[in-house]
Amino acid sequence: MRFSAQWLVAATFLAPAVVLLAVFLLYPLVSSLRLSLLDWNGLGSNARFVGLSNWAKLAHDAVFWQSLANNALLAAASIVVELPIALALAVMLEKAGRGSRLLKILYFLPLLMSSVAIGVLFKNVYDPNFGPLNAALHGLGLDALAQDWLGDPHLSLGSTIAVICWQNTPFYMILFLAGLSSLPQEIAEAARLDGASEWTIFWRIKLPHLQGTVRTAVLLSVLGSLRYFDLIYVMTGGGPEGSSELMATYMYRTVFSSFQLGYGSTIGSAMFIIVCAVAAISLRFTRRYATEV
Repeated sequence: MRFSAQWLVAATFLAPAVVLLAVFLLYPLVSSLRLSLLDWNGLGSNARFVGLSNWAKLAHDAVFWQSLANNALLAAASIVVELPIALALAVMLEKAGRGSRLLKILYFLPLLMSSVAIGVLFKNVYDPNFGPLNAALHGLGLDALAQDWLGDPHLSLGSTIAVICWQNTPFYMILFLAGLSSLPQEIAEAARLDGASEWTIFWRIKLPHLQGTVRTAVLLSVLGSLRYFDLIYVMTGGGPEGSSELMATYMYRTVFSSFQLGYGSTIGSAMFIIVCAVAAISLRFTRRYATEV
């Protein structure tokens, strides 16, 4: 009887969370999968069941595979650019002591800004005719380096990725700062007394201590990159010529510009499957590594 009462109490407290998950997660997921089997523009009742035709179309959709490749490039850039810079800033701020408070606020500001505001800001910065970036290059006599940063298919994705990295680096900086703060100072002080340099302390003590934090940062970076939307949409809309298209922007354009709700739901469902697969693989490797260590 006591066991049943405990289960009843637990179920009572869990029920609101389960209901919210069912309404805002499970129902949209099931609905998206159902819509991926239809040919429907989202208006009226002219939906037509087409089975797996949308999925067959997706398998041969060059734009979707290009957007997936762009997402993968964004994920790689996030790991290679954001995390090392964030780690370097965290180590620097840890050494700054009391003076680091103002620096922390300044470095964290990009993350507090609206992505839409940042997108509009840097769209003007990159403007080929009136933007300050090209104006500065012309002023320095580097006319050959002035480019149409967002209008050139070869530069648009890299230009937007640079802004994304600038905005998101502070998040990982705070994550690494939290990891460094959990390291007992006595260990580093004992190493200094034994004659270890700051470089040695970082590589032999601090970095191994941050292994769990680094794995978490990599996982968050990859999953966030696969679902990214807002800043790319504001700055380029996925153009020019699909050069900066991501899966999320492609899905949005398909649904709200082309009014292909069924095919857009297929893209969204594919995104969900890809993100879940990457998360499962990452967690599996993380658990295996933790067990070996």
